[in-house]
Amino acid sequence: MIPRSRLSDQLDLSRIVYGMWRIADDDDTSPAHVQAKIEACLEQGITTLDQADIYGGYAAEAILGNAFEAAPGLRDRVEIVTKCDIVAPVGRYAGHRVKHYNTSRDHIMGSVETSLAEMRVDHVDLLLIHRPDPFMDHHDTGRALDDLVTSGKVRAVGVSNFRLHDWTLLQSAMHCPLVTNQIEVSALAYDPFLNGDIAWMQERGIMPMAWSPLGGGALFDDAGAAVRAVLAREAVAQGVDVAAVAVAWLLAHPVGLIPVMGTNRLDRIATLSGACRVEMRRETWFEILTAAQGHEVP
Repeated sequence: MIPRSRLSDQLDLSRIVYGMWRIADDDDTSPAHVQAKIEACLEQGITTLDQADIYGGYAAEAILGNAFEAAPGLRDRVEIVTKCDIVAPVGRYAGHRVKHYNTSRDHIMGSVETSLAEMRVDHVDLLLIHRPDPFMDHHDTGRALDDLVTSGKVRAVGVSNFRLHDWTLLQSAMHCPLVTNQIEVSALAYDPFLNGDIAWMQERGIMPMAWSPLGGGALFDDAGAAVRAVLAREAVAQGVDVAAVAVAWLLAHPVGLIPVMGTNRLDRIATLSGACRVEMRRETWFEILTAAQGHEVP
């Protein structure tokens, strides 16, 4: 079974998270098929579902909500992560002229109410500010996040795609702690290991979440050929697939990365826990980094 990650006294997540950003792209979005995906996750100990208001053109949360409504008790077996602040001129925001970010208190409060209604739940376990807002009033945003935790509509709060200065600005106006930062990390997007982002969180005991841990599929095309060769060697040696080794590379880091895995295929969902069986040696970890960089470390 997949181990747990404790982000705070109020919240722990499964060490691998099921990402639902593509759920609206599936040919079958019926409650029964969505429930089958969730049950396939639960069988492995994957209990955490990652959502966002914008996923599926603002339709993905409702698809999950339909499954919860059709299967009473299912919601009580999972943790829900969702995000807000991106306003794109599609779906419910089709009337807006330009894509932008909105971290105002009114928008955050309204977004959470909409997310709760769409998913047919009374709270979410973790709310993330989806993108740094260059127009953010951190006092206004921080007050909204604090009030949501106090109200019980959100158990914990964090951010996504924030740099360190964005994090410290927002946290400076809050009483509740920010518990995670969901960032892009993979064998092809390795900069956070080198630019101080992960070191900063590791120093503070913050476990980051990793989106697109397979490089958005680039590990399986020409761009990922050099890295894939190393991954494939390890996959054969350890009896898993290439994706499992790529995710294990993230899991091995002592910061405690939490990969968010997204797929609509039931057969692929059933293999997500394979990464937890991979032994990642230090030298292998650096072989993968070397292949990704195209040169050895200095």
